[in-house]
Amino acid sequence: MQDQQILPEVYSVRPDSRLETIVHNAIGTGIKLIVVAGGDGTIDSVVGAMVGRDATLAIIPTGTRNNVAFNLGITGDIAHSVALLRKGRRLTIDVGRVHFGRSRHWFLELASLGLLSDLYPMADDLQHGDLGQLGVLLSTLISAAPSRLRVSLDGHKLLGATAHMILVTNMPFLGPRFQISPNVSFRDGRLDVFAFPDMSKLGMLSHAVLSRGDLVKDAGVKHYRAKHVAISANPKMSVLADGVQLGQGSLSVHVHPRALRVVAGTALTGKRTTTAVTDPKLAPDE
Repeated sequence: MQDQQILPEVYSVRPDSRLETIVHNAIGTGIKLIVVAGGDGTIDSVVGAMVGRDATLAIIPTGTRNNVAFNLGITGDIAHSVALLRKGRRLTIDVGRVHFGRSRHWFLELASLGLLSDLYPMADDLQHGDLGQLGVLLSTLISAAPSRLRVSLDGHKLLGATAHMILVTNMPFLGPRFQISPNVSFRDGRLDVFAFPDMSKLGMLSHAVLSRGDLVKDAGVKHYRAKHVAISANPKMSVLADGVQLGQGSLSVHVHPRALRVVAGTALTGKRTTTAVTDPKLAPDE
């Protein structure tokens, strides 16, 4: 950073660090650039303090997945990522917010209800080298049961179906660099909703493996787009937002368009404008 004539104030993250408060206070003192050297979890911890604020988020990807950085076109080594602090593109991107009971949680990648929410903790441990979680993951997958889902988009009832999960995404690449669709954009002011009505677990896994990064081409996957999404499940299902488990129950999700300033690379993922997959009678394109 000194080579780029940037003199940073360094804060070393600890397990008990209250990063949102630290970043909020830093911005209050006039700091305009917040640089996160870490992974997706560290980024997630500071987003809430930066939404709608006069400060820019920059990323030096040093985590396990670095999926947010990848979506923003930050794919080089540390030196290249630091160079982007001077030469990178300045963008404003959409941010999602989950309302779950009394809790609120900002997210950049996705919110999910159902099977993915149940499997994520074990899959995350496996990716960090804990092979003992493999048996737990398989057991959870086998025992998972579908629920009756009710979904509303922008106030219009859209779907009542039995399904194992539903995804609400803001970025095209999720988790371990899995591209759910090239049509997802974090700059279109909408969230992308993927429903899997009446699909078996085996069917979903087969589609995920064989789709080659575009689930919407599969007849069993429904893709919609909306600003506001409300989902309930009977029986209740687990809710996840960017890797954080929120509990079991209903949720509503809202997009905050262009609410976060970021530094990005030149090759962004996804498309800025996308083509129709939403039923205009159920979710008007305002």
